[in-house]
Parts: sequence; C-alpha cells; structure tokens
Amino acid sequence: MNSTQPTSPLLVKAIKAFSDNYIWCIHSNTANYIALVDPGDADVCIKYIQDNKLQLSNILITHRHSDHVGGVEKLVKYCNDNNWPITVYGPTKEAIQYSNIQVKNADNIYLEALAIDCRVLDIPGHTLGHIAYLIEDNLFCGDTLFSAGCGRVFDGTSEQLFNSLQTLSALSEKTQVYCAHEYTLSNLAFALTVDPSNEELVNYYNYVKKIRDKNQSSIPTSICTEKKINPFLRCFDNNIKQSVEAYCNATLTSELDIFTQLRNWKNEF
Repeated sequence: MNSTQPTSPLLVKAIKAFSDNYIWCIHSNTANYIALVDPGDADVCIKYIQDNKLQLSNILITHRHSDHVGGVEKLVKYCNDNNWPITVYGPTKEAIQYSNIQVKNADNIYLEALAIDCRVLDIPGHTLGHIAYLIEDNLFCGDTLFSAGCGRVFDGTSEQLFNSLQTLSALSEKTQVYCAHEYTLSNLAFALTVDPSNEELVNYYNYVKKIRDKNQSSIPTSICTEKKINPFLRCFDNNIKQSVEAYCNATLTSELDIFTQLRNWKNEF
C-alpha cells in the first residue's frame, strides 16, 4: 500500500531537523528559488541552500512553537547578507518575530519568485492561531494533522482541534499532507490499540514498518489514506466509539466527546 507518493508536479523536498522534524522546501519549477515551511533549524536549511545552489525567497510559518520558528531570525539575516528579498508569512493570531505578512483563513497569497498560488486555512486547536497552507493539492499543516494522529491541544481547545480536522478531512482525497513530524509509526501503534479490526490500518502499519526499517519517510501521506486509518478522523465509527467508551468507562453521545477522550487517551499512551 503506497498511497503517500505525491501526485502534484509541485516539487517538495524534506529537510530533516532535530530528532523527527521535517522542514519542507518548496522548489520553483522555473528557477532556483525556494520557500521553506516552518524552519526550526536555520543551519540545516542554509546547508541545503548552499549545497543545491538555491535562493530562499519565502518562509511560511504555521504556528509559534520554537521547533517551527527557531531558525527564522538566522535565515532572514542570511538572506539580507546575500541581498536576497525575503518575505515571511505567519498567522495573524500569533506573534511571530520577523513575520512580514500576517495571514488568516481564506487569504490567498502569491509567491511571486516561485510563481505559486497559496491558500491559507485557519486550523486552531494545537495552538490558538495555527494555520495551514494549501498549494495546489499539497497541504502544509504543521502540527495539526499527523499521519494516523493529530497534535496535542496546547492553548487551543479540543473542539477547535476537532473542527480543524474536520476541515482538513473535507479537502480533496488526493491532497498530499505534509505534516511537520515523523510520528507515523508510534501513531499507528496507538491507532491499532483503538481500532484493531481495521484491515486498512493493519496493512498500512505493515507498510510503514517496512519503509521505516529502511529509514524512508512516511510523509507525505494523503487525505484519502488518513480517512481510512486515522482514528481522529473516524470518531463516527462505532468500533472506535466502543474502544473509547471502554477506555474512559463512560457513555459518549457526540463525536466531539469521543474525540476529546481519544486525545486524552493518546496523551497517556
């Protein structure tokens, strides 16, 4: 089962950072310009830029956490030292240092150097102002939706995160999902605990285990895949409802209640 291969002509490369972060590098189809999504570590980005003779023109920030913004200051200085124009986009509802342009839900931005149109989605919950960027059928969603999982709730609410995931699950099923961490295998272990009779999930676990044993990335995933295997997108499923009710020893009457208890369970897993 290999549904994680991108279908869009957009060229996206992963720059690995820290223990499990992905900084996404979006390449121009016509020149050597790039945009970076959530560059928490400037040094690995600068090495990638220099090794590949590229020019950084844009930075896209999804939320304020340090492993997503920690490299922005140094990268802006690096661009200024090279006399490169640089624009940093960040969420309106979060204070991001060096963010030139604050964006919010339904904003459309044009990355001129890359000749790329980008739509902004508000997806709060992990943090209060978390946003995503949708470029063609490519979703850059930070720490909101992971493969087989979702982010923790920090200063947002469970209801916000639930609604944000519903928004993302309503996107085209061919949408490629570029989340910010390689959490897939551990997320799948939890998902199998919740939903052990899901044949699609069992098959996907075996597939991901095989590629991770070879140190291959499990990201991008797709909305199509996640709707089949991600318990946080499947709170309508009766098997998941029964598992969550057994965990919390309570009768749950809404999908939001199921989601909230499911996220609590994952926190303790």
